[in-house]
Amino acid sequence: MFMGEFDHSIDAKGRIIIPSKFREDLGDEFVITLGLDGCLFVYPDSEWQAFVEKLKTLPGTKEARQLQRYFMAGAAACEADKQGRILIPAKLRESAGLEKDIVLVGVLNKIEIWSKERWDKNNDYDDVDAIAEHMSGYGISF
Repeated sequence: MFMGEFDHSIDAKGRIIIPSKFREDLGDEFVITLGLDGCLFVYPDSEWQAFVEKLKTLPGTKEARQLQRYFMAGAAACEADKQGRILIPAKLRESAGLEKDIVLVGVLNKIEIWSKERWDKNNDYDDVDAIAEHMSGYGISF
């Protein structure tokens, strides 16, 4: 399980350092793809395979096909080098607005990679009480 928030930067070659707390759970092979809300998702290989199986079960609707293409078209297999760095493909960097300062966030079964600017805009938590109240309808209580 991934958890925690880590501020890092992206180098001129488009590489980032994966925090050591994430490396062990991530494993040697993993997948990076477009995420939601303007970030990137990083899945350990086993979680990626489970996610792909769920995508395969979607109905043959236009929306389902769009969602499948969204996640699969930009997906890239990755491996960290000896320093724990990964190269983020240019298209993914551009889509997520990754230029210099970034934030890596552990979110249960995946890691999210955000530009610092987008992270700060999207995650102010001003309405977290209302969100938590709404989630109680899904069996989650706080």
